Amino acid sequence: MNPKGILLLLFTSLLLVSFTACKNVPDPTAPTVLSTIPLDSATGVNGNAVISATFSEAMDYSTIVAANFSVYDNATPAVAVVGTVTYDLPTMTARFAPTVILNALTTYTAGLSRSVADLEGNKMEASYEWSFTIAAAGSGPAPVLLGTAGNFAILAKTAISTVPDSHITGDIGVSPAAETFLTGFSQTKCTGYSTSPQVVGFMYAADMTPPTPTMMTTAISDMETAYTDAAGRPTPNFVNLGTGEIGGQTLVAGLYNWGSSVTISSNLSISGASNDVWIFQISGDLSLSGGFSVLLSGGAQARNIFWQVAGETTLETASHFEGVILCQTAIIMNTGASMNGKALAQSNVALDKVTLSDVQ
Repeated sequence: MNPKGILLLLFTSLLLVSFTACKNVPDPTAPTVLSTIPLDSATGVNGNAVISATFSEAMDYSTIVAANFSVYDNATPAVAVVGTVTYDLPTMTARFAPTVILNALTTYTAGLSRSVADLEGNKMEASYEWSFTIAAAGSGPAPVLLGTAGNFAILAKTAISTVPDSHITGDIGVSPAAETFLTGFSQTKCTGYSTSPQVVGFMYAADMTPPTPTMMTTAISDMETAYTDAAGRPTPNFVNLGTGEIGGQTLVAGLYNWGSSVTISSNLSISGASNDVWIFQISGDLSLSGGFSVLLSGGAQARNIFWQVAGETTLETASHFEGVILCQTAIIMNTGASMNGKALAQSNVALDKVTLSDVQ
């Protein structure tokens, strides 16, 4: 072959290689479930826990719906659980939030149909199921159902601000506020969420790419429903304990009600077993004085402690708090404050160099 022929053949080969390399090759791989919460065969599961499955790849969120994600008890005949299904973009996780507290000592089976599909339209090769058993009921009232609001460490309607550096473990979100109302985080924008060096988790807002806006609207609605539930519990076991000053006390499981503000001016102990529940109904403000702590003993868990606050919640400098705050107004954590729980506010959450760790 002459030199020109060789050059032409070489050029044609390079074009073919370039075309092949740039061509979008369809992904034929079927998605699989990598992990679940609760784990298969788990026991002692919290009755108001969110049930979830994490996939091997990004999924088409339009297929992550109630028709394809079911939960039912193992009775004969089985009874289906009604729940809200959402899809979390960054973690590739489908979540089922029951609309009722699951029954104690009852085994449930969660299932994903093979109709769930990845972004290429590949469906799972087979349906996927796993089972778990709910823990025995503890002392005190039934827990407050958080629904999809339980997916967040911090949730607010108007704003979340931080004075760096705060350290937050868990997801945070605002709605109907836009992402511009997440301030002080130096976030990096991604599709449908943002990240921040101050957050071990993800950040969400109402103006992000779908399905995030719908997810946030649902979470805010569930937060408001949870607040109403906690505020409306009747027949308290304790009324106006300490005339609103509860520092120095040890509180057993139960429903507590104050027709005033509540202050914690020295260390407070909350003592009980792992499944016991506390609900604190506070018609005014809640404040924890600087340098003091809410302490847990006897196996009590922060996820089972619910502080319903009609006014403002303030955790002063270097204080430590435990529990889920359902606040109708603002939650303020001052310099160096720390918390194990959730800060769920119907206005804003303001943080100043704080540490907050989510509880599930």
